[in-house]
Amino acid sequence: MKPATRILASLATAGAVVAYASAALAQECKDPGQLVFSIIPTEETTQELDIYKPLLDALKEKTGKSVEFFMPTSYASVIEGMVNGWVHIGVHGPNSYVLAREKDPNLEVFATYTKVKGHFQEEGPGYRAVLVVRSDSKFDSIESLKGTIVGLADPASTSGNLMPRMVFGDEIGTGPELEKYFSKVVYTGGHDQSALAVKEGRVDDAFVATHRLDNVIDRGLAAPEDYRVLWQSGIIPQDPMVYRTDLCEPIKAAIKEAFLTLHENPDAKPFFDGIKSTKFVAMQDSDYGIIRKLVDAEKKAEGQ
Repeated sequence: MKPATRILASLATAGAVVAYASAALAQECKDPGQLVFSIIPTEETTQELDIYKPLLDALKEKTGKSVEFFMPTSYASVIEGMVNGWVHIGVHGPNSYVLAREKDPNLEVFATYTKVKGHFQEEGPGYRAVLVVRSDSKFDSIESLKGTIVGLADPASTSGNLMPRMVFGDEIGTGPELEKYFSKVVYTGGHDQSALAVKEGRVDDAFVATHRLDNVIDRGLAAPEDYRVLWQSGIIPQDPMVYRTDLCEPIKAAIKEAFLTLHENPDAKPFFDGIKSTKFVAMQDSDYGIIRKLVDAEKKAEGQ
């Protein structure tokens, strides 16, 4: 073969390789006709769906796609939906995000929201787990809670299970086995339910996220003076907004833009007021490293 012919053949081969690689890359990213959005469940999930409408409208506008809401039944159902690929954007708890990403590294946090100061909630992109009792109860110290019935939110909850078992459990000397300290550990199904279970006397005490406790109060179901806080955790990063990283880059960029610029739209003020926030801020996976350390510690304690 002549040198010129060899060069042309090499260029043709190289071109074919580049074309094949580009085609393969294009096939790897997902461009769904419709985006599916979900949030971890609370007692007010339906209400939250209504107040999320400005965000859903922004997602439609920025991405040019219709957006469907998936109504979850548990933290696990949001994880399952994202891991299986039919939920594209999800609002997780910090712990459920870490668990989901372990199952599928194609999930990644890109934002969270800042919170305004509330009854128990501090201002900023973080919150705390608090252990509360009825203010008129006989319980006035952690020691007085030994042998009581305690409420936890959900096995995948950060402040309603992970922090109580790994951090509080460490402090009282039981490790993750809170059952050694309390007479009964009850999963209530959510933070709202935990707060109400304390008020109604169905449990003696419960671990609740500060912003979720505020939600119950703001809905008129309880008052701040109904509760006494006997313990609180350190700051936990707020709920992560997560998308699938195998979505095509323009879609991910549009989703992120929809979240991070939403506060610039005056029509979105009722949305932010509804979630007691001022705006979304960018976040990355490393911001949830503290949660990952707790999850790893829990696994070691359980002998996994």
